[in-house]
Amino acid sequence: MKKAFELNLKIIVVINKIDKPYARVREVIEKTNNLFLELATRDEQLEFPILYAFGREGKAFKDMPADFNQPGDITPLLEAILEYIPAPNNKDAGSFKMLVSSLDYNPHQGRSVIGKIFRGSVKPGDRIVLSSNNKSYSIETVQLSRGLGRYETEQALAGDIVALTGIGQAQIGDTITNSADTTPLPAPKLTEPTLHMTIGANTSPFSAREGQFTTSRQLEDRLIKELETNLSLKLEKLESGKFKMSGKGELHLAILLETIRREGYEMEVGKPEVIVKMIADVKQEPVEEVSIIVPSEYLGTITQEIGKRLGQLIKMEPISAAEIEFIYHLPTRNIIGLRSLLLTATKGTAVFSSQVIGYQPVGNPLPKLRRGVLISSETGEALAYGLANAQGRGITFVDPGTSVYEGMIVGVNAKEEDIEINVTKGKKLTNMRSQASDGVIQLTPATIMSLEQSLDFLEGDELLEITPQSLRLRKKHLTNIDRRRHSRSSQSK
Repeated sequence: MKKAFELNLKIIVVINKIDKPYARVREVIEKTNNLFLELATRDEQLEFPILYAFGREGKAFKDMPADFNQPGDITPLLEAILEYIPAPNNKDAGSFKMLVSSLDYNPHQGRSVIGKIFRGSVKPGDRIVLSSNNKSYSIETVQLSRGLGRYETEQALAGDIVALTGIGQAQIGDTITNSADTTPLPAPKLTEPTLHMTIGANTSPFSAREGQFTTSRQLEDRLIKELETNLSLKLEKLESGKFKMSGKGELHLAILLETIRREGYEMEVGKPEVIVKMIADVKQEPVEEVSIIVPSEYLGTITQEIGKRLGQLIKMEPISAAEIEFIYHLPTRNIIGLRSLLLTATKGTAVFSSQVIGYQPVGNPLPKLRRGVLISSETGEALAYGLANAQGRGITFVDPGTSVYEGMIVGVNAKEEDIEINVTKGKKLTNMRSQASDGVIQLTPATIMSLEQSLDFLEGDELLEITPQSLRLRKKHLTNIDRRRHSRSSQSK
């Protein structure tokens, strides 16, 4: 909404699912009006049409219908777009000019640059100039969209949204023109990354067992390919053979990791960390506005959890008889792991969203909120007898029959410190029999975490091993001796 107002775009409000038994149309209109009042920068932005729809049946209405079974279609919405949204002011006459707004990649045709033609026309074979480097290129193909696909055309005119191939070095925000007029169009401002993490080839004892692409070179090639279309992603090669990957947030990085994991890549990643900037000779960190909507019964839970993370309450108000909305300001580093925690604490009923609103001087460090972990002391196969002993100390992450290695995290401790435990230990076989010793071992099912939850769980001395089949938490230093040496060297420094 803020971006739309900055660009002075017209907005049409469509209230969907009005036929649902818990629809709150009046409340939604009131909330929408308040939102426009908060964000609008011009008086005319407060005037907007409202339509009512239930999209499953493809019906939209200008006024709230009394009978949901009456005939209807989507025509009122289309008419509102034609009436309220101004037509593009592009001109067919004049030299060709287009602003690159998106990128795509095809293994056969290479990179495609996508945008709306601002002026003139374009056809295959035309010579154009890229504003970022003033180099000349030849257009190979001109493609228009049809449904979810594209088709090649002989010519595209002003106002058309086209995909052009043959311009390999274009980036979002570049202007494509012909040689007659190389003045660039105003470029959009890209959101800067707020989080970074280290990523590298998998170095665990189980590396190259489950993935198809396991080397550092293969991972580097894949990440460089991602940079062609993922403009918010930044990549820096480190001396250790690993990479520092920066993104717009925790979810942005988690989606990328899940995508390349499904493509057959193995990797290991470290704890996500906030990108700190020097502004006016002061170290500053990003701050986000967090909006949380939960049932009223979880009011105390939200207040307690956000209080631990030093959140500043901006607004708290009921949005219905059963739900409350909270708005907080929190540093980005204190938000890491918060979404998963609140979803668990509220049984999946919390609605969580956040956006970066600026920077502030780096505050006090956040106290450790997580307890210690259970570390496997042996390599082998987890057995029920060993897991029963581990569950006496805390919660386990693995089931019987799961392969583990020394230094792998197999659970979370009930206390603050990390402890080593042998989950591969089996019961001794003897000739003695008793009802007490021969009882059936009953285990609590293992806690299985998603990729995003696993990233939230990490501490600074831990890594997440990611393969197409498994997610394994581990210590950076696998053996007890190596961990002690590293601890002593860190203390001496």
